[in-house]
Amino acid sequence: MERMPGYTPDLAFIHDAGFGNLARAAAAQLIRLLRTRNITSGLVVELGCGSGIGARELLQARYQVLGVDISPSMIRLARRQAPAAEFLIASLFRFDPPPCTAVTAIGESINYAFDRSAGRRELRRLFRRIWSALAPGGVFLFDFAEPGQIRGAARVTRHLLGDGWAVLVDAEEDREQRILIRRITSFRQAGKLYRRTDETHRVRLYPAAELAAELRAVGFRARIFRRYGKLPLRRGHAGIIATKPGRPVSHTRSGTT
Repeated sequence: MERMPGYTPDLAFIHDAGFGNLARAAAAQLIRLLRTRNITSGLVVELGCGSGIGARELLQARYQVLGVDISPSMIRLARRQAPAAEFLIASLFRFDPPPCTAVTAIGESINYAFDRSAGRRELRRLFRRIWSALAPGGVFLFDFAEPGQIRGAARVTRHLLGDGWAVLVDAEEDREQRILIRRITSFRQAGKLYRRTDETHRVRLYPAAELAAELRAVGFRARIFRRYGKLPLRRGHAGIIATKPGRPVSHTRSGTT
């Protein structure tokens, strides 16, 4: 089987089929934010773009999209779902965003430690690269997991079912190290049988107030939120809208539509 750091083909399929509401709600919120700032065109860079659900919504709103994800399986889905966008297989911690109007990192993208360099130091560097890439008035929108994912016991198990798939998640939080470990067993129907895949995801946890302070130190205006429109974020999750001061300018990317 193809080796990859996370989201193998079956789990990528399940994520796309059963967990797309967050991406759709986040894209809708970004579109509202940009339009209230009179930014009606330009390039949006999606870090940890997933299966292309957000890209499809942004394209329909007439923005250009460049999506980046470390999972080849996610990128394959995204290219089918939003063929007019541009997609690259890369770690967001090693990617230099081009000049753009907005940047997103939806669905805990900044938390995942698929890249061994992931961590606080690289996150600070990423914030600075995003600042440099964004046009004046540009927006950086992202959500993330905070410490305290598991209350009471340090371990919890849950399962989720969908049409032709099932997922079992065993999660354990190291409160001292601020790390959540998710051991994920997925089952996807293949004919009359189900195929099993096992993955382990390490997730670094960040307090919202600390990230907002680091963004402000870079020069952003930062506001913490707990819902995308009418969709509340899960317990222990937060989002930040970071804006670059200045008169809004739309950056486009040559060779994209």
